[in-house]
Amino acid sequence: MNDYFLFGILSFVLSALFSMGGTGSGIALIPILHFLGLDFTVAKAVGLFAGASTTITSSIMNIKRKVLDFRFVWPIALMMLVFAPLGAYMSQYVPAKYVKILFIFLLFYSATMMLFGKKKALIHSHTKIVPFLVGASVGFMAGLLGVGGGNLLIPLLIMLGYDPKKVAVSVSFVVPFAALSSFATYASYVPLDWKLLFTVALGAMGGGYIGNYLMHFKLEQKQIKKIMALLLYLLAFKMCYGFITA
Repeated sequence: MNDYFLFGILSFVLSALFSMGGTGSGIALIPILHFLGLDFTVAKAVGLFAGASTTITSSIMNIKRKVLDFRFVWPIALMMLVFAPLGAYMSQYVPAKYVKILFIFLLFYSATMMLFGKKKALIHSHTKIVPFLVGASVGFMAGLLGVGGGNLLIPLLIMLGYDPKKVAVSVSFVVPFAALSSFATYASYVPLDWKLLFTVALGAMGGGYIGNYLMHFKLEQKQIKKIMALLLYLLAFKMCYGFITA
């Protein structure tokens, strides 16, 4: 019971923090759950469920505000819905140490983009095929690593020349497709504690709502992202240390 309470509180706090930064909490929740004793694959499934819960809350709020461009977002959502479960399925055949190494790279990449990433396009490629290719590639990697994909999707779309504000709103809608379809795949071969899942999901939904609400009170985004980046760096170094001492 104490473990459920701890995991629920962690999910709430992380979801509130990462929602204020405009992204999902799964990327931080997964390694923390693993450090606390959960199998890494189980932690990925729990993180996906929590991440989907958070972003669904944000998506509903964005739909109500009528700020979502469905013509832009549907190809990405469709491809992530198809390719994320494929990545999740392939994850069981890839040795866990290699998936963890990729996850460490994702942590370093995400933290670095939060601190130093520029909201400037490197190229301008708005052909109709681009959203399909982006959705397929990011969806597969998201499923393999057990994340929603927002930390990969946002910088990639911005580098391709898409409007950062449109990207931020769109990703909050797209991520649940990848997260829920990946979770369903993991659930087919990973033993899950459903009480733990719903406790974490409840914390994520509450934290996501609070974080999304506070984000619109003009909180200093740069400071929030610095905190998020520091946390991700710490988690990455902790995972690296685990490899060295294993």
